Amino acid sequence: MAEDRTEGERLTELAKRRGYYFGSSDAYGGTSGFYTYGPQGAALKSNVEDAWRDRFATQEGNMEIDAPTIMPEPVFEASGHLDGFDDMLVECAECGESHRADHLIEDHSELEDAETLSPEEAAEMISDLDLVCPNCGADLAGQSVEDFNLMFETNIGPGSSTPGYLRPETAQGIFVEFPRIKEYARNRLPFGVTQVGRAYRNEISPRKSIVRTREFTQAELEQFIDPERDEPDLSTVEDVEVLLYPATEQEADDGDYVETTIGDAVEAGTIGNAWLGYFLGIAQEWYERIGVDMDRFRFRQHLAGERAHYSSDCWDAESEVDGDWIEIAGFSYRSDYDLSKHGEHADDDFTVFRQYDEPQTVERAVVDPDMSVLGPEFGGAAADVKEALEALAERDPDAFEGENVTVEADGEEFAVPTDVANFSVEEQTISGEHVTPHVVEPSFGVDRTVYTLLAHAYEEDEVDGEERTYLSLSPGVAPRDVGVFPLVSNVDELVDLADDIVADLRAAGFSVVYDDSGSIGRRYRRQDEVGTPFCVTVDRDGLEGDGEKTVTIRERDSGRQVRAPVGALADELDAVRRGDRTFDGLAEEYDELADA
Repeated sequence: MAEDRTEGERLTELAKRRGYYFGSSDAYGGTSGFYTYGPQGAALKSNVEDAWRDRFATQEGNMEIDAPTIMPEPVFEASGHLDGFDDMLVECAECGESHRADHLIEDHSELEDAETLSPEEAAEMISDLDLVCPNCGADLAGQSVEDFNLMFETNIGPGSSTPGYLRPETAQGIFVEFPRIKEYARNRLPFGVTQVGRAYRNEISPRKSIVRTREFTQAELEQFIDPERDEPDLSTVEDVEVLLYPATEQEADDGDYVETTIGDAVEAGTIGNAWLGYFLGIAQEWYERIGVDMDRFRFRQHLAGERAHYSSDCWDAESEVDGDWIEIAGFSYRSDYDLSKHGEHADDDFTVFRQYDEPQTVERAVVDPDMSVLGPEFGGAAADVKEALEALAERDPDAFEGENVTVEADGEEFAVPTDVANFSVEEQTISGEHVTPHVVEPSFGVDRTVYTLLAHAYEEDEVDGEERTYLSLSPGVAPRDVGVFPLVSNVDELVDLADDIVADLRAAGFSVVYDDSGSIGRRYRRQDEVGTPFCVTVDRDGLEGDGEKTVTIRERDSGRQVRAPVGALADELDAVRRGDRTFDGLAEEYDELADA
């Protein structure tokens, strides 16, 4: 066994050799932060995405959209990404290499949340820790730490084109389309919108292969809720057991994990929001089902300095690989920040009408400005002044008590006589009101999930005195469902039956690999190493007699084999793939081979 290699090194070597993933554009020297998924990796990634869609879209009754990956600059001005989507950069004065300051600090200290530091604090810690450039070894002490915006900029159209950006998250594609999407939901809360797609971040220092890249895939759900009326059905997840690492425990000198259930954690306030608790429970079960090692999995709450400005609470799903905890999903309560910001900047309505149980009579402050006065007085600004007066009446009726009222429009102040504003308080009967929905966001990193599954599935053992490497991937996400082998390739009857089985299984929706090259043991080892859960072998014993033809089904992890009829093969393998049946169940039903 290659004990001297780290888990990540073993995985990277296997991934490249067996077609899971590898650095892109190697023929041209490669570009850091970009990876190509090979045949196995693309299939695994696709299966993970399908499993996510099934649980978070289909089973939850949510919609899915597919928005463009490039959007115009005003979208990101409204969202705050242009001003606040930064990482801390420190540049080596000797070789010019740029590094993420917080990563350098975390790698050489016990601090786990260096991203909460200010640039000045980070520069001070770099000096205190005597950090050097990982590239050339030059001293980094005294170098300034600067904020670096991670957005990829582009131009939309030729000539005097419109500035645009590659989206740094899929979420904005959902938020900007909310005015139309709410119509598909019949303007009734709560409803959820999902999206699986590419996002782009110009990372300062990509690392850990597909863990931190410049182009990656996200699977995100934006759950739109009425914060005063909507609550999740916690009964479906209240008994789900979770391992939590709350902020209070992280900050305590003797802090430790909290082993609890979702129901108890929400009741105790450890998870302060029921919607977050609901999605943590769903995610816990989903991760376990697709094959994440639950002994190397936790939910960690963001410290106050880590949370995005729009988030009142946030938890990360984290997996352990190579002794490090990596974020594989984030669960954030974004309140009404996103829709309010787009409502302020865009020319559309980002609210939903909330119907009252019964009509209500209310007093409303209104204005009816005399435009025959405002027009000549303020010219082209008259319409803006009218809108500003209407907004002020709703916000601060007392402002109209004097002889004049002052409003601001387009950055300029205008004084309007109160009698010209025609201010009054009227009784109105209303049937409801417009509310800006709040957003709960579970955001999953697909690439990081793939990396976790491969790392947690990687196993080494000995079979018949030979070293074996295998990937213990869940049958539900493994890139290939089954391998089919004729025991020997020079017997037409065996080959013909193997060909028929391959055709039947593919017609039933299985991903099948056919292999007749080399010894049967070598063929098993090849499929074990790429994670194929089952191998079907066609041999002479299965053709003997007058009864139904049989084949052997071999289970990857244990190497156990059963002999089963060909006619039942597709149904039995499908039951195991769906999780409705175990291999032990097959062994009870059919003959297990003693010498397997």
